Amino acid sequence: MFAPPATDFLGPSAPPAATFDNVPGYEGTVAEGGDGFIPPPMPAYPVPQPEPGPQHPDWNIPSISEKTAREAFVLFASSKCCYSASPAKDGVITSIEPFNTYRYRLETFTESRSTKWKHVIYHGQTVDAFTQPSPGPWDVPAKSPNFFVDDKQEMKVPYTSSLKSCHACAGMGIKRCTHCVGAGNVSSLFCSFCHGSGVQFGDDRCTSCSGRGRKHCTWCHGKGSEKCITCHGNRQLLVYINLTVKWTNNIDNCVVEQSSGLKMDNLNKASGQELFKDSQNMVHPVTGLPDVSLVNAAQRIVSEHQSKFSQNSRILQQRQTVELIPITKVTYQWKGNSHVYFVYGNEFKVNAENYPATCCCTVM
Repeated sequence: MFAPPATDFLGPSAPPAATFDNVPGYEGTVAEGGDGFIPPPMPAYPVPQPEPGPQHPDWNIPSISEKTAREAFVLFASSKCCYSASPAKDGVITSIEPFNTYRYRLETFTESRSTKWKHVIYHGQTVDAFTQPSPGPWDVPAKSPNFFVDDKQEMKVPYTSSLKSCHACAGMGIKRCTHCVGAGNVSSLFCSFCHGSGVQFGDDRCTSCSGRGRKHCTWCHGKGSEKCITCHGNRQLLVYINLTVKWTNNIDNCVVEQSSGLKMDNLNKASGQELFKDSQNMVHPVTGLPDVSLVNAAQRIVSEHQSKFSQNSRILQQRQTVELIPITKVTYQWKGNSHVYFVYGNEFKVNAENYPATCCCTVM
């Protein structure tokens, strides 16, 4: 049986903090395993003020027809294996009530930057630390992002790359074997040639175990040491500051409560008709909405986004939209009883929680 790995000989996972260079502008940069987010600098020029959004449209949409309501109901019932289609086909519709429900959405597209020290195996890369002043974290050029699409880019900060002795092997290129703890053999297994005596054919040293009497460690081939996996035996590492640029589309939604009786959770996957869209570097809260609670929600969300995301990131673009999600409450008669179902969204989804003709199906 092999000896268990000795974690004491693995060495530190990252170079000691004292080995990192003191690079101006990057004093708070930590080692691998942690990202230090860097607030953006104050803009050198005034931020453009938001412009008034486009003209508000007609906020109302006509209700669906009885034919559309019935077709959606029949399709719904047909999709359920335990539902009879008779109520959907033959039920008498007695009333159709439209409920205009609005969904406000604000997207704030941000760029954030973080740094950390990183090390890689050295195989002849450029060493440029302090040959020139390093650009600041927000001065390093990055690619042009696509607005409102999450993305990330990592890059080496120029003029921060230096050579350091490998921290894992103390610059030796080799480490004590963690399987035999440097012994070169497995103490619990006798050599099968000399049966643990260390000699063979009289007084000759056993050529299989080199006179140790124990089997060679198959991991280090009896050497007691193995090549350092951190530096691959090169003894040195290239250490540099790694910059991560992250673009994030931060989204908040608000749906105005309506009195139709349809549960709000049903609207999460329903689409509506876009009535209003405004995209700018920074937007004004939309006004003139037909529901005062939606106006208040828009003002709150815009204020929260501009306060929250400007602290540790740069706001590149904002976009606000207003959708009208059509909801139709349909009341119908079936076998002398009154029932209700809802048709909602552009997809004409149907919700009928108390469908009057269901059966219990057993799957054999």
